[in-house]
Amino acid sequence: MADWSLLRALLAPVTDSVTLSWEDLDALVGGLPPSAYTHSAFWKGARSGWPGFSTVDVRVGESVTFLRSGAARPSPTHRPLPRTVAGPDNSTSADVILIGCVKRKLPTAAPAKDLYVSPLFRKGREYAENAGVPWFILSAQHDLVAPDEELEPYDLRLGATSQQYRREWGGRVVEALREALGSIDGLSIEVHAGSAYVDAIREGLRSGGATVVEPLAGLGLGPRLAWYGDRAIAPAPSAPRPDLDDLIARLLRADKAISPEEFLATGATLFRSPGLYSWWVDVEGAADLETGLRHPVEPGLIYAGLAGATRSGGRKSKNTLWGRIKTMHLGGRHEFSTFRLSLGSVLAESRGDQEIDEPGLTAWMHEHLRLIAVPVNAADTLGDVETEVLQQLDPPLNLDKVARNALRIELSALRKRYGRKRRTATATPTD
Repeated sequence: MADWSLLRALLAPVTDSVTLSWEDLDALVGGLPPSAYTHSAFWKGARSGWPGFSTVDVRVGESVTFLRSGAARPSPTHRPLPRTVAGPDNSTSADVILIGCVKRKLPTAAPAKDLYVSPLFRKGREYAENAGVPWFILSAQHDLVAPDEELEPYDLRLGATSQQYRREWGGRVVEALREALGSIDGLSIEVHAGSAYVDAIREGLRSGGATVVEPLAGLGLGPRLAWYGDRAIAPAPSAPRPDLDDLIARLLRADKAISPEEFLATGATLFRSPGLYSWWVDVEGAADLETGLRHPVEPGLIYAGLAGATRSGGRKSKNTLWGRIKTMHLGGRHEFSTFRLSLGSVLAESRGDQEIDEPGLTAWMHEHLRLIAVPVNAADTLGDVETEVLQQLDPPLNLDKVARNALRIELSALRKRYGRKRRTATATPTD
C-alpha cells in the first residue's frame, strides 16, 4: 500500500508548485496504486496524500505537478494532448463514460465488453475506448460492470423493473462508482444509456458532486448510431510488424527469465515501452496450481500477454511493460489484473481459502515465478501479434485468443467464484 507521508513532507515547504517525475513519485510513496495508472479521476479532487494542494498537468507515466491552493497556475512547458476523438464536434471533456447494457447478447459467458453485441453497444464501446478515460457498463442485472468482468448472459431490462428496484439499483451503481474511482466529486460523467438508466443515477451522481452529461438524450436509435458515426476515428496507416519468429523465440528463452526482484531492480529504464511478456512457474508452484485446478500443470510457461497496444479505433495506450508488470501484476489487486485473478483464484481453491489473499498471492509470485519482458516498438500491430503469439505458445492460464479445454473451463469457473463479488438483487417486474 502506498505511503504518502514522505510526499506530504516534501510538499510542506512548497509555496507555489512543484513537478515530480513519475518514477520519483512512485519511489517516494513506495509504489503508486493501480488506479493512479488507469483512472485520471485518481488525481482529481481533495486527497489526503497531498493536503492543501491540487494536481495540474498530470502526465500518466511521466510527471505530476502539485499546485498549492491559492497559488497561480504555472505556465505549461508544452501543450497537453487533448482527449478527443475525430469528427465534427468531437471533443469530450468527460472523466468517466458509462455505457448502458442492451438486450442482444452472446449465448455464453464472456467479458462484459464482448457480451453485448448490438450495433449500438459496439459503437458506444468504440467511442468509450477511443476517449481514453475510464469507462463502465450499466447492467440492469449486475449494476456497475468493468469492461473485462466476465458475465453470463441474462434477460433483464431496467425499464421493466419496479421503481423501488430502479431506485436501489441507482444507489448501488453510484456507490460502486465511488469505490472504483475513490471519489466522484468534481468529475464529468458522460452517460450513454436509455432514460431508465440515466434517471436512476442522475441525482445520486449530482449529489456526489459530479456533472452528468447526456449526449444522446432524446435521440432515437438511428440518430444515436449517426452520432457515433460522426465521431469515428479513421483507421491509422498500417504499421510495420515485428518479426514474429524472433519474438516467440525470445519469449521462450527460459534461461533468460528473471525473478520479480530482478525485474523491479531494473528501475523501469529498460521496460518503459510497449511489449510482450511471458510468466514461468517452478516445480513447487506448478504443484500448487495443479492442486487448485485439478488438472496437470507442468513447470514452465504458464501465461503470456502484452502491454501498450494501440486500442481499437486507433487510440494510443500509455501503458508500458513496467506499469503492467510492476503495478498490475506484482503490486496490484486481482480486480486490476486478469493474471492475478487467475492465480489468486487457483491458489485460494488449493488452500481452501474463502477469498483471494492478496499479500499471500504477491509473496507466492515472488517465490515461484519468473518472467521475460520483451519491448516492442510497434504498438499499432501489437494486438495482432499477441494473437499469433498466444496461438503458438498456448500458455495454460490464458483464456482469450486460445482454444477452450478442460483446464481453462475449470479456471473460468474458479475466477467467477473468487472474483470480486457484486451485490445482486432479484428484480420485481412492473405489472
